[in-house]
Amino acid sequence: MSDAVSAKAGVFRQPEIGLPEINTVAILYRHADFVAIHKPAGVSVQQEADAPAFLPALAAQLGVPRLWLVHRLDKVTSGVLLLALNAAAASTLAQMFAAGQMHKTYWAVAAGKPSKKQGWVTGDMAKARRGAWKLLRSQHNPARTRFDSVSLEAGLRFYRLWPQSGKTHQLRVAMKSLGCPILGDVLYGGEAAARVFLHAQRLVFAYQGEQTDIRADAPLPWPAAWAAVGEDT
Repeated sequence: MSDAVSAKAGVFRQPEIGLPEINTVAILYRHADFVAIHKPAGVSVQQEADAPAFLPALAAQLGVPRLWLVHRLDKVTSGVLLLALNAAAASTLAQMFAAGQMHKTYWAVAAGKPSKKQGWVTGDMAKARRGAWKLLRSQHNPARTRFDSVSLEAGLRFYRLWPQSGKTHQLRVAMKSLGCPILGDVLYGGEAAARVFLHAQRLVFAYQGEQTDIRADAPLPWPAAWAAVGEDT
């Protein structure tokens, strides 16, 4: 049995992962004006009822009075999350995200055969049922995602995704539009798994003339064999 086959079987056998402790969040990079953390899957950056407040807990971990959210990751997504340490930096960084000056790489794994193996997914997005979104044929203010993929085994592929816009659930909708919802993303029709296998792996940008390249290793239960494919492609 191949490593990829063994990895897939292991993922389907695992129970749903528990929520991590907020005070153990890994710090990937710290600058005088911002900090990059490795957000765990299952943690919301927005306040939820009956859940610990993420930003205040993280601010306490960092020993700062306040943090500014300049972009978002879905609750189900792990990986690089950038937070400002002051209001001026928050404004600058938010404008950079809006202007497309932040270069983001995501990893995903999905079962099934996609309608195409690489290229672009573009289209306007609209709200659907049960908190989901859908891709439209119109192109008035489209979500734009470039991607490529490689086979892990028959019926299972690894995807790299480079979003060129920042729409809600953009990558999850893009994958569904390819006919291959992300593994674990049951909201969009994906096969049940230990987690949603979507990971914000890399963020590259220039700030005040300095190039910054921040990466987050894919965490457990992401199989090492799958993560190795991402490094090699």
